[in-house]
Amino acid sequence: MSNREQCEYKQNNANMDKIIFPDLSYKIIGASFKVFNKLGFGLQEKHYQRALAAEFKSLGINFEEQKPMTLKYEEETIGRYIVDFLIENKIILELKVVNKLGYVNAKQVLGYLKIHGIKLGILLYFTKDGIKYRRVLNSSV
Repeated sequence: MSNREQCEYKQNNANMDKIIFPDLSYKIIGASFKVFNKLGFGLQEKHYQRALAAEFKSLGINFEEQKPMTLKYEEETIGRYIVDFLIENKIILELKVVNKLGYVNAKQVLGYLKIHGIKLGILLYFTKDGIKYRRVLNSSV
């Protein structure tokens, strides 16, 4: 992350004491900026994911990639899905390569959070204009 990006990130998050998992979130966003700065825009999601996995390893961040998760109703499995990353069993990270941000993606992440009782999700967009992200909070945890 460049100095300018770090300053912008810190300014946008001036109330760090109110942010859930601020240090880990900062590392995740920083890793994504580094990956984007090296690779640029125009790759498939899987390539950004692989680069992020390598960056997380270098930062010592514990994660599970392409984590299968099940949706249950009572004792019956009624669905399965795969999250891009489960980071330190605290944060779900979903990646998208898009031209504009979509509400439907945030709704998807919120569903994942609620089903598994996880407090924070980060929706990370690789766009032609750079990295964009949304923090998605599960207020029921």
